[in-house]
Amino acid sequence: MNTQVLTEQEEYLYRIRHSTAHIMAYAVQQLFDDGEKAVRLAIGPPIDNEFYYDMEVPRPITPDDFPEIEKHMKALIKTNEPFIQEDWAFDQAREWFGERDQKFKLELIDGLSNQDTDSAGEGISDDGVSVYHSGNFTDLCKGPHVEKTRECRHFRLLRVSGAYWRADQNREQLQRIYGTAWSTKDELRNYLRMLEEAEKRDHRRLGKQLDLFQTHPESAGAIFWLPKGTIIYNKLAEKARKLYQNEGYHEVRTPLIYDKSLWETSGHWEHFRDDMFTFPNEVGDPSSGLKPMNCPAHMLIFKSKRHSYRDLPYRLYDQGVLHRNEVTGALSGLTRVRQFCQDDAHNFVMSQQIEEEHNRIIGLIRRIYKTFDLPFRSVLSTRNPDHFIGDTAVWTEAESALENVLKNNDLDFEINPADAAFYGPKLDFYVKDSLNREFQCATVQLDFQLPERFDLTYASASGNMERPVVIHRALYGSFERFIGIIIEHYAGAFPTWLAPVQCVIMTISERFVAYAEEVHNLLKSQQIRVELDNRDDKIGAKIRDARLQQVPYMFIIGEREVENRTVSVRVREEGDIGAMDLNVAVERVCAEADVDF
Repeated sequence: MNTQVLTEQEEYLYRIRHSTAHIMAYAVQQLFDDGEKAVRLAIGPPIDNEFYYDMEVPRPITPDDFPEIEKHMKALIKTNEPFIQEDWAFDQAREWFGERDQKFKLELIDGLSNQDTDSAGEGISDDGVSVYHSGNFTDLCKGPHVEKTRECRHFRLLRVSGAYWRADQNREQLQRIYGTAWSTKDELRNYLRMLEEAEKRDHRRLGKQLDLFQTHPESAGAIFWLPKGTIIYNKLAEKARKLYQNEGYHEVRTPLIYDKSLWETSGHWEHFRDDMFTFPNEVGDPSSGLKPMNCPAHMLIFKSKRHSYRDLPYRLYDQGVLHRNEVTGALSGLTRVRQFCQDDAHNFVMSQQIEEEHNRIIGLIRRIYKTFDLPFRSVLSTRNPDHFIGDTAVWTEAESALENVLKNNDLDFEINPADAAFYGPKLDFYVKDSLNREFQCATVQLDFQLPERFDLTYASASGNMERPVVIHRALYGSFERFIGIIIEHYAGAFPTWLAPVQCVIMTISERFVAYAEEVHNLLKSQQIRVELDNRDDKIGAKIRDARLQQVPYMFIIGEREVENRTVSVRVREEGDIGAMDLNVAVERVCAEADVDF
């Protein structure tokens, strides 16, 4: 366990990327400040493996500008200037940045009185302002940085996008330039190779190539699942449903729209309303909303009847449609959507059942992720002192319970302070894909608050009415996001059990169609997802088409196969493995055609 403590190498890479962001900002200022309009800098933090800087520039910057910016950065790096920290008084900082028309920096300086977290992150405190100098460049910054610019020589600019100042679409639109920086040339080269491979695996690209899904501006943020994508979606839903039913979950379906009184009871109207789709009443005031999560509905179901301690744990599972009002600019393929479904459940337990129920949930997580060859780690998020409901003592109890669960399950975990949901501490589970990238998937949240707000009770063994505890849990996360992750994880080459088409039967000529149809029907009778390619075309073209669609098995039928009642088998990973008895070949496909978590 640790509280997000960086290793020495991670800390050094953080400093390299932070310093390179400053060098990039300085290069852009020198190249694009036209004397009439300044390049106005906003913020430029390091992020996972990369860095960026948001800025307002006199003209749009495109990737075509990167070679010139990089050339200028290399010249600045070659000077090997030191990074020097200095503390300034507020008046000095306002004067310096004001003279240079740096309005975003001035806003950060003045934001301290509003307890602005961005200001604190940029080195502004009650005592004044921290700045860093490198050559003639000065920026608000709390650090840390490398000692000299030459340590930043292994870098590359990657892409440019739009970003709103303070993520507010009503504020200025800025340009965000991304780059990456490493301590060695080999590290940089390897990362750039990984990015090239990731681009090939991009689920948006493969989704189109493999006919899995579409998006359309007429319904931005909602996915149009095509027949093959729907097979994958339904297969994941079916596997989750079977797994959870065997573990004592009761599946329910709940409405999409609720009166605001429900959201007021749950606390979402106060804490989550900006992320909801709401509907006005007859006088134009918001009075109802599409559900962004299932928990309030499940509270109503639990409350609708009397429960005994013998009923607990009581587990409600829901694959219903959810909606969240993401800004248009944040939408991205399957990973950031407005409409989605989760393998969502709420487990009502007695306090003494908390640890055992979490043990069971972690067991489910292990079974699911093992099926997809996805190693994982966990993060415990604790109370945000500025954004929570309930008593701090109850929060402390809940956080201690979750930490004990992680320790007792021998899980490597980190503590992420002040990042919990407003109603309880949570566990996030991060999977690592085949490119060694991490994605947050499962979330498990312990909640002492909603049972209080909904006045939920059960009859204890002594006959007293006591308060249950609720565990919110979604183990895929959302189906949409999880499918996006596994598309890239497998590069579209899904295991046989998940592949939309598991086998293609292809004929060398029309003379062999009758036997091909017999083989096709035999596979269909075994519930294999099979297609028959009896086009009057060359067999090479048929094989190429099946390979492009990443089909796991190809059965090729010619004269010899008809005579011997065999099939010539090609396997996606192995290539041509030769002739095989028909029944043996079918048995091989069937053996891989289904799995249980």
